[in-house]
Amino acid sequence: MIHIQIVLYDGFDLLDAIAPYEVFCAAAMNAENTLSVQFVTAEGARPVASGINGLTIEASGRLNPELAGIILVPGASGALEGEEPDSIPAILARAMNTELTGLIGRALHHEEIAVATVCGGSLLLAMGGLLEGRPAVTNRLGMDLLGAAGAVPVPARIVDDGNLVTGGGVTSGLDVALYLVERELGPRIAHAVEQLFEFERRGTVWREEGIAPGSSMIAPDKEPHNAGNEAAKPSGSLHESITQASAFAGEWDTILATPVGKLKVRLSISTSGGTIRGKAIQEDETVEFIDPELRDNKLIWSLRITKPMRLNLKFEVAVDGDHITGFAKAGLLPASKLTGKRVP
Repeated sequence: MIHIQIVLYDGFDLLDAIAPYEVFCAAAMNAENTLSVQFVTAEGARPVASGINGLTIEASGRLNPELAGIILVPGASGALEGEEPDSIPAILARAMNTELTGLIGRALHHEEIAVATVCGGSLLLAMGGLLEGRPAVTNRLGMDLLGAAGAVPVPARIVDDGNLVTGGGVTSGLDVALYLVERELGPRIAHAVEQLFEFERRGTVWREEGIAPGSSMIAPDKEPHNAGNEAAKPSGSLHESITQASAFAGEWDTILATPVGKLKVRLSISTSGGTIRGKAIQEDETVEFIDPELRDNKLIWSLRITKPMRLNLKFEVAVDGDHITGFAKAGLLPASKLTGKRVP
């Protein structure tokens, strides 16, 4: 018996969950009930409201990360951007901060479990730090964010990375489920389901095997240099560069207003000969600036953070005396405003 657990969380996308449910149930009918399918949550049996209009589906149990089979995580449904609680980034962040992240993490270490995602489901896992360095796909609008969260974005309909199968786009739930049926039960059952639904699976399934094309579609970006090894190299005259850099030097108490709340961050910036090094301190986490650069009187750098979620953020700030302002950005997430003051 192959157990299919389709995970629901408040704000999930209906089609992401219902389409695979229909496919797996049809496969069970054609394969003499060798599959069992149920809706689950991280909390247990409960009614779960979908995103947009809040249609409720009853989950029948708690996600079991030890149960052999397939766990499928749908994306969210809501506004693409914005700081409202019904926006997709806010929905995914809330789901990530439940027990779901830990349960899926355990499942990914189980030899007899495959984890699948549809559309923004891969973003949820990546934001929780579960897809670091793994090829994956999501909705085309979220590919930059998927990369910023540590995964390796692949622009394919379905990406098969062994125990992780991801689908891109809201209608990919049909394709992902049909592919998993073929992979687990064979092409005859998958074909029978296709005939029943009068639907043919779309797109090539990407796997990291076979002959690579001349230029890889997912060649990882060049590893950024650590700020400790290569600091900012500003352009212009040395005197001008030193003057610009010195304006940023010091300790700064800042507030970063993110879609999931305001964060207090201490920035520690030092300069030497016109070059800049820095680090950001948030609670017990200290992160070095990556590739700091002075550009048009602004300081630009990247940070790899893990709180409140795993993201690669790009900062751009300006200084006016003892005040610092700017923003941080990651993919389709709305820009987070940064404000602060120099510490005497």
